[in-house]
Amino acid sequence: MPRPQRQHEPTASEQLEALLGEPWPFPGRPPRHDVASWRVSDDWPEKVPVTDAEIAVFEAWFGDLFDELFGPE
Repeated sequence: MPRPQRQHEPTASEQLEALLGEPWPFPGRPPRHDVASWRVSDDWPEKVPVTDAEIAVFEAWFGDLFDELFGPE
């Protein structure tokens, strides 16, 4: 008597294949990226407003790095 097959949760690849309608990962080589042709630009204002809360977050997470780069207060 054959054993019933267990149902399993689909893997991430199986879910992507069902969503995209084609196998994942995609067949073939990934495209080459010629960084020489990249152009970087920004449209930020000269002065960017920053809140005290944002400064506190950066100091909490990167305070040691800032002290190492710029010295203590």
